[in-house]
Amino acid sequence: MKSLLAVLLLLCSISLSAQTGVRPGPDRVPGEGEGPFKRLIIRGATVIDGTGAPPQGPMDVVIEGNRIKELRSVGYPKVPIDAEDRPKDATREIDGSRMYVLPGFVDLHGHIGGEDQGTPAEYVYKLWLAHGVTTIREPGSGNGVDWTLKERDRSARNEIVAPRIYPYVFTTSRLWEGGSLIDSPEVARKFVQWAAKKGLAGLKVFGAGDPIYDPEILAALLDEAKKLGLGSQAHLAQMGVARMNALDAARLGLRGIEHWYGLPEALFDERTVQDYPLDYNYSDEQHRFGQAGRLWKQAAAPGSEKWKAVMNELLERKFVLDPTLTIYEASRDLMRAMNAEWHDRYTLPSLWKFYEPNRKAHGSYWFNWTTSDEVAWKNNYRIWMTFLNEYKNRGGRVCTGSDSGFIYKLYGFDYIRELELLQEAGFHPLEVIRSATLCGAQVLHEPGGKRPEFGTVRVGMLADLVLVDENPVANLKVLYGTGAIRVNDETGKVERVGGIRYVMKDGILYDAKKLLADVEQMVVKAKK
Repeated sequence: MKSLLAVLLLLCSISLSAQTGVRPGPDRVPGEGEGPFKRLIIRGATVIDGTGAPPQGPMDVVIEGNRIKELRSVGYPKVPIDAEDRPKDATREIDGSRMYVLPGFVDLHGHIGGEDQGTPAEYVYKLWLAHGVTTIREPGSGNGVDWTLKERDRSARNEIVAPRIYPYVFTTSRLWEGGSLIDSPEVARKFVQWAAKKGLAGLKVFGAGDPIYDPEILAALLDEAKKLGLGSQAHLAQMGVARMNALDAARLGLRGIEHWYGLPEALFDERTVQDYPLDYNYSDEQHRFGQAGRLWKQAAAPGSEKWKAVMNELLERKFVLDPTLTIYEASRDLMRAMNAEWHDRYTLPSLWKFYEPNRKAHGSYWFNWTTSDEVAWKNNYRIWMTFLNEYKNRGGRVCTGSDSGFIYKLYGFDYIRELELLQEAGFHPLEVIRSATLCGAQVLHEPGGKRPEFGTVRVGMLADLVLVDENPVANLKVLYGTGAIRVNDETGKVERVGGIRYVMKDGILYDAKKLLADVEQMVVKAKK
């Protein structure tokens, strides 16, 4: 009996160990996506090209393999199309006469699930793709460098149903070949050399007071990254930002920041550190996020000389802002985020549990969230959005990222919410779409000195496309998997419209609604 018990315990141990960590995406099976096609023609669509140009149609979009071969204007709206003047010899056609065609979206802050959240890669990938996200920057490779690189390669070969992946690595990683903390310029350069040799796309500067914030160490890191063609981004955490704000880091060569930490600190003109309460403790996440919502009002006022000087220099340095407005939205309206209509059908029980108040779980800081906290965050957003809109208007790049998987924010759905928040900030919907497409593509290609291969609907570009049967310029809500609510005046009934119809990645066409159905079944199974 003891022997049998030992065997059972061993088998249980093996089973549990095999399930630890984030499950990688399963192999793509027959029926998951069609193509690439010898010659696919999307007929008579309205094209939004991602550059900021207005919609144009009807147009025929010709795709051969995984590239856009031709874009041809085939007439005028509300006028019959002359069939003789259209591209021919299609091996597959899609009637796009009621569709809008956009470039695939780029999420510059996309974590591929998480062990604590219980979110497997397939779940995350399909939510992204169903919302038009065909490319992500993985900020930090938190599931392990080799894990992320393997998923990148499998996605590049289209062996899995997933966006293309640009893996960055945390500068706090202790898992590199050097095995040590980055605590000197020499070690910083070795770390970058290791990252380049591994094939990583870039570095994420992050740490809670790590030596990486020392100017001479960060300068060496960024200098080596530039030499080797690696990108760089940063989450300038409060434990280091007093020594290294966004402007300081930009002067050392940092390409951009995510969120906004370090930006208000660069705008301080009546203080040098945040006005922390005297009982503040960074490890208490309600302190951390509650006081973050009171930070922008401590910075120089919009339009002041300090405001202008900081913005001018960031613009000169072509500094990129990836604000992830959506990830903090529950801070200004917790009830809205908690009760988003997609949670019941598409949020895994384990992820929902992770969101709930928990002093050990990151982003679950609702210990005693008050009206005053929410009002402070509303005011925070007003100033933050003012900066973003002015930065964009003066030629600066503001790109889209979501950081979903935390704070009641769901993959895919809250990428679309990010687009809505940029419109709230003052962006025209065409500027929003450009932030979601061309902007991200440029950021990912520039460190290597390359021209973007996706991000616009242009001849020669990779066939990464979004097809939706409602006008997203008129209403960004039609991009949500749940669509938008509208009254049908002919029937007098309330109906759902929109939801992305198809998403194409690398010439492979996916039914977006089928992807969402797959996710829904995962949630049903998990609940049982």
